[in-house]
Amino acid sequence: MEKTPTPSKILRDLGNDLILRRSTPSDADQLEAFNSRIHGGDEPDPSIGVWTRDLLSGKHPTFRPDDFLVVENTRSGKIISSSNLISQTWSYAGIAFKVGRPELIGTEADYRRRGLVRMQMEILHAWSAERGEWVQAITGIPEYYRQFGYEMTIRLDSGRYVNYTQNKPLPEGEQELYSLRPAKVEEIPVIRECYEDVEKRNVVTCQRSSEYWEYELTGKSLSSVDRTAVFMIEDSSGRIVGTLGVRGEMWAGDGVVVSFYGLCPGNSYLMITPAVLRFLWKEGQKRMPEGKTCSRIVLPFGTHHPIYEVLDPRRVSLINHYAYYMRVPDVPGFLRLITPVLEQRLAESCCAGHSGELKVSLYRDGFTMQLENGKIAGISRYSPVDWLDGDAFFPGQTFLHLLFQSRGLTELNDFYDDCRFNNTGYALLNAMFPCSPSAVWAIG
Repeated sequence: MEKTPTPSKILRDLGNDLILRRSTPSDADQLEAFNSRIHGGDEPDPSIGVWTRDLLSGKHPTFRPDDFLVVENTRSGKIISSSNLISQTWSYAGIAFKVGRPELIGTEADYRRRGLVRMQMEILHAWSAERGEWVQAITGIPEYYRQFGYEMTIRLDSGRYVNYTQNKPLPEGEQELYSLRPAKVEEIPVIRECYEDVEKRNVVTCQRSSEYWEYELTGKSLSSVDRTAVFMIEDSSGRIVGTLGVRGEMWAGDGVVVSFYGLCPGNSYLMITPAVLRFLWKEGQKRMPEGKTCSRIVLPFGTHHPIYEVLDPRRVSLINHYAYYMRVPDVPGFLRLITPVLEQRLAESCCAGHSGELKVSLYRDGFTMQLENGKIAGISRYSPVDWLDGDAFFPGQTFLHLLFQSRGLTELNDFYDDCRFNNTGYALLNAMFPCSPSAVWAIG
């Protein structure tokens, strides 16, 4: 029997037997198979399908079963395109802001280049705006999402590989000083403390509530691509000294991936890390096919993490990183939100106590910032009268590199000849947006 869509879920009739609608729990089987196949590469990836089913289960703390968009062929009853929006909260130098993460965006090959994704992106952006989300972030294929107002800025999966040559088995006859075991729900306060202590080193981070940590520990299917197994690190007396998260997926088939690693304040990474690495080699090897070896540990913690300082530098290598696509539809509004951070940076810079106007041109539009004695008195939009009207100039979405501090002014000017600035723009923007590290483990 053909399934009849609920009228309240239908958003658009696209003609030619196609409708665009919201998902329902009854889509679980078909969406699981669809996403496994569409996002699985050469072969379907069941772990992506399991992630899909988990999102539709109603257990996720920020995702509802109707947060997928579905394009359905009503004649065949088949889903031919889909996407979703995963809401979450990130932090900018300690200031929380809401983020919408479009994910699992895909279309059957026969239906591509018909504008189906564009229609879905418009709706996802509208949902995100209704939820009060200042920013949208995507982990997606190269170049594609720039057409929807995104720019690749914050580094994704950057960090270090620990090569197998750094594997140091425990000498015979010695006992491990530290051991690891699965985390318990009642230990979430400690997990949060360790996670947040490490994350504060980054400008942009993802906040994880106690509710979300409980979902991570108990709500996700074991075989989901998005699952992280959380472990507590204990000393020989049973005292908890830290936490470790290990992703369910292997990196390129031979690397075990660490989601996070943090110690309780007052504990030594130099002392504890050797035991953690030995545990990770064993965990990685458990997941390898017979006769194969786990050859690396992947630490995607960005450019700064305490573990980097205690590893043998001759046995590590840099990850060939990617980047998050970021979209900020209201730049002046977002700047108002983070004004306390910008004022603090000004106060600690060569521009402390500055008064005057800063005009930032994005060529088609722009914004002005009024400064009074080092305080930001106002931020408003303006329309440049010509290509010379401004103190700094950013083509396209390139200002987002500066905003999220992934690149500085000089580096942007090296890449883009039409990214320009005068002395006022150079001094004030460098003071407010110094190039700084970020490492975001987004909620999925």
